[in-house]
Amino acid sequence: GHYAFLAGALLALVVGLFASQISISAQTTIIYILLVLGLVVGFLNVTSKETTEFLVAAIVLLVAGSVNLSNIPVVGMYIHSILAYIAIFVAPAAVIVALKAVKGLAER
Repeated sequence: GHYAFLAGALLALVVGLFASQISISAQTTIIYILLVLGLVVGFLNVTSKETTEFLVAAIVLLVAGSVNLSNIPVVGMYIHSILAYIAIFVAPAAVIVALKAVKGLAER
């Protein structure tokens, strides 16, 4: 689980920086890899104690990934792309963690 998080975060960063130079088919493959890594993180990395903090952080990252920062001179395009790939990685993890939290609440 720990390695899945590191791999996903690093992959999102690198692909975000070089997205304009990566083919569409390669980007599609990378997106699927990020989705799978996000699922692994959601199932294995986040404990019940960490649920609230993780979900708050995930919300922030997902919102930041949806904002168009491309208008910032020089670096905006890169920041926007990095956050978009991080959002792709974090979204499935957040869904899994949220579902686990709902299941935990229902069992109480």
